Amino acid sequence: MNARDRIIVPLDVGSLDEARRMIDALSEEIGYFKIGNELFTAAGPDAVRMVTDAGCRVFLDLKYYDIPNTVAGAVKSAVSLSVDMLNMHILGGRAMMEGAVRATRETASPPILLGVTVLTSYDEAGWKETGFSQGVTDAVPELALRAKDAGLDGVVCSPREVKDLRRLMGKEFVLVTPGIRPSWAEAQDQKRIMTPKEAVAAGSDYLVIGRPITGAADPREAARRVADELEVA
Repeated sequence: MNARDRIIVPLDVGSLDEARRMIDALSEEIGYFKIGNELFTAAGPDAVRMVTDAGCRVFLDLKYYDIPNTVAGAVKSAVSLSVDMLNMHILGGRAMMEGAVRATRETASPPILLGVTVLTSYDEAGWKETGFSQGVTDAVPELALRAKDAGLDGVVCSPREVKDLRRLMGKEFVLVTPGIRPSWAEAQDQKRIMTPKEAVAAGSDYLVIGRPITGAADPREAARRVADELEVA
């Protein structure tokens, strides 16, 4: 996989006009845009179409977590929009995940189905405050195994868990890692972070890189800088 196709930039904006400006700036530099709750709530499927019309792929990051029938219906709708990747919370349970898998079987090009393990905004103390007795180190591989057993293609995880997950889950399991911060960028509110080069070396397939690119004075140049770093990884 070339460096461009590894980079996923989130469109964490509240309007199509803002999204269009970022797409225009970056569509030739990266492979994926991530559409999350903010933009999808504001603009819906039009946001997805804007990205695909620009020749880029869509990671629909809505983190589905509901009863199995509802999630299966949502996945079918996402498939009809030709998204390339989408996710759901593993804690939604096996039946929910299996329903999502079944909802993609009739399409010729099914999206990559990902399970969300532990959000990268959690450190150990914050994770335990949610009521889980396990620490992050133990919880992530257990959740990843649940996702694989249910038929999902991969997981979203911190780069700090990638090396162990790659060894545990095998080469074909897709690992998507937010919490990526180039050495020249601030950590901000992410806790379990790694540089792009470190993450790929550990086994990451795709890197979600937001504010170091979107918040840069020149987003296009920042994206190129990340890609250059990956080319020599």
